[in-house]
Amino acid sequence: MTNNTDKIEAGVAAVKVLESWGVKQIYGLPAGSLNSWMDALKHEETAIDFVQVRHEEVGALAASMQYKFSGEIGVALGSGGPGATHLMNGLYDAREDGVPMLAIIGQRAENEINMDAFQEMNHNPVFADVAIYNRRVAYPEQLPKIIDEAIRTAITRKGVAAVEVPVSYGWEEIDRENWYSSANAHRTPPYPIPEEKNIEEAARILENAKRPVIYAGIGTRRNGDAVMALSRKLKAPVAVTGINYDTFPHDFEALLGSANRVSRKPAVEVFDEADVVLFAGSNYPFTEVTGVFDHVDKFIQIDIDPYKLGKRHPVDVAILGDAGSVIRSITDKVSEKPESAWYRANLNNIKNWAAYIDKLENKKEGKLQIYQAYQAINQVADDDAIYSIDVGNTTQTSVRHLKMSPKNMWRTSGVFATMGNGLPGAISAKKSFPDRQVWDLTGDGAFSMVMQDIVTCVQYNLPSIHVVFSNEEYAFIKAEQEDTNHYYYGVDFQSVDYAKIAEAQGAVGLTVSEISDLHEVFQKAVDLEKSGKTVVVNVKISEDRPIPAEALELDPALYPEEEIRAFKERYEAEELVPFSQFLKDEGLESFVQKRQNKSTQDGSKVDTEEQI
Repeated sequence: MTNNTDKIEAGVAAVKVLESWGVKQIYGLPAGSLNSWMDALKHEETAIDFVQVRHEEVGALAASMQYKFSGEIGVALGSGGPGATHLMNGLYDAREDGVPMLAIIGQRAENEINMDAFQEMNHNPVFADVAIYNRRVAYPEQLPKIIDEAIRTAITRKGVAAVEVPVSYGWEEIDRENWYSSANAHRTPPYPIPEEKNIEEAARILENAKRPVIYAGIGTRRNGDAVMALSRKLKAPVAVTGINYDTFPHDFEALLGSANRVSRKPAVEVFDEADVVLFAGSNYPFTEVTGVFDHVDKFIQIDIDPYKLGKRHPVDVAILGDAGSVIRSITDKVSEKPESAWYRANLNNIKNWAAYIDKLENKKEGKLQIYQAYQAINQVADDDAIYSIDVGNTTQTSVRHLKMSPKNMWRTSGVFATMGNGLPGAISAKKSFPDRQVWDLTGDGAFSMVMQDIVTCVQYNLPSIHVVFSNEEYAFIKAEQEDTNHYYYGVDFQSVDYAKIAEAQGAVGLTVSEISDLHEVFQKAVDLEKSGKTVVVNVKISEDRPIPAEALELDPALYPEEEIRAFKERYEAEELVPFSQFLKDEGLESFVQKRQNKSTQDGSKVDTEEQI
């Protein structure tokens, strides 16, 4: 670096652009094709932290998860060739969840490009699918400009920007006056103003609904109070997407949970019996394949993105606008409803499910199951704890058993659902919120993909608690094989002592395999975390499959008695009651049973005609 005050290295200028956009850390590891970036980051290290991960995939996932936790764009570095391709999993996670992210890709020096040099490759086509902005810097003076353009594009279009930079460009000096950042000009566009006639039509339909349900997606985040107010006024229960549980207090009386596999029983059962759905701020990707809304009469959708209106289901009323403000407007226009038989049936179904969950969590004898571990976590976790959740059974069970509220944050790999996101998410969460308690909850299969980066938490003094639910199998996939395959195959693996893995990296390792030891072990983990330690808790759980709420066998009108008995015995679900019974208790007909009876009658009629 020269002392010429009229000049600045292009790499340093580019890092200053990152600073202007509020970037506080960059995840990656060094490489020859990134060395000019390393120099520039060292020059600016008081403003931006370089977090040295042990695998670029971890860095990319941490960058993606960073935005999900903090709302700040994440940045990851990948060297030319293998470092760049290692980023892919994190980039696709960001793309699928609509997360702004910047990937900086190294490249050989300009004179080596297109010469089949060591680790030299054409990255552009590799990143063409994942990125909404995909450029190679053409000359040194362009470097800060392209970085600025990339960030602006990623933020405004909510996606991945990929920038490839020949390493020689970062050291080139450019005129200090010939670069700038557009960060100070960035503005968030105002929410679209919904049409009043659409709000009035939605209010009219909800006013006349007999069996309304509110479906609250992440577009309602930070507006849970508004959703609950409408729910209580209409006497409409509330279902959520799996990634939106932390918008509501866990004890909200009308909270059904989510449908499909990452689900709770009340939400699975409700839609086949409902007549009107208010679908707010969601792009639920299982709608078409499950037919979850096939039997509702009226479908009202609210979304801030016009592209999503009508995407998942035919719409009777489409409202373009912010879900929270639209819901408040609808609430003002509907009358207070008396408690209805429909509402009571749903509340009773919710209570029945809660009693089942409580029973599982409070078991004192027998094999240690995942359910009792959650009770221990709930007992010791801070009120505003942050949860980075890996995918699979951990996602499914965490939304059933964690006692969350809007004080918490619960984040995962939503649509892409990549294994191994829990630990990287904990790293970025702790970097963004150093004063809050951070939990990484993961299965042993997912943890095995990224466990080398426990040392990253240790190295950067990021105290956190990493819970590994260890049952020596890919349990979520095993359950899928049970439902679809002829055999179990490739889903079991050898046991690993994850506590020792942690200790080898400078963390504290704890192991628990008995229900009676849970509270003591988790209290110790919290105490150690509060003293500044990174802790890994290896929880040796049974192979019991969590109840498949999406495939309940409870209703005697739909299943033989012996099947129901076997289902309840396997899942310890003796007290679970089908929703149809709660409807019947309130004097309401079950639409599911009605359709089943009609189907049976139609089938009998066909059989009779064929015999004739």
